[in-house]
Amino acid sequence: MSKLPHPLRRVLIFGNGGSGKTWLATRLGKVLGHAPVHLDDVRWEPGRYGIGRDRQVVDEDVRSIAARDFWLIEGVYGRLASLAITRATTLIFLDLPDDVCLENIRHRGLQGGGSVASFEELLHWVAGYRFRHNNWNSFEAHDRMFSAFEGPKHRLDCRDSVNAYLASLSL
Repeated sequence: MSKLPHPLRRVLIFGNGGSGKTWLATRLGKVLGHAPVHLDDVRWEPGRYGIGRDRQVVDEDVRSIAARDFWLIEGVYGRLASLAITRATTLIFLDLPDDVCLENIRHRGLQGGGSVASFEELLHWVAGYRFRHNNWNSFEAHDRMFSAFEGPKHRLDCRDSVNAYLASLSL
């Protein structure tokens, strides 16, 4: 039997690109004692970021991960998060301001062999987070999932609130 408090057995983190999901998941994973699952790693072909895997395979992988007793999943993909949310015991919505997310993206720079054009496209996509409608990867969808979730949940809206959340965990 795990010593993890029940609410931390299956944690789902989502938010805009550059909001710090991976950063938080890495630190939270160290506290919880298990590695996070990054939805980017599930969504894209290994070593080929930007080349999507077959949707049915991705969905089955997410469902399989969500069926585990313990997990920590992070990602921007609302549709994939929706496949795991019914099993989540805690939800964390990183709702940082768009300018902070864009600054974080610029700071980390090109990743995964991406091109300058794809990096500019990413910046444009992140900047449009609050303006996209009827799109799983939007503020609208994330806000709706967060509001509907009935378990323990945390909406963290600045770096200080993220750090305070981490500091509050006394495991």
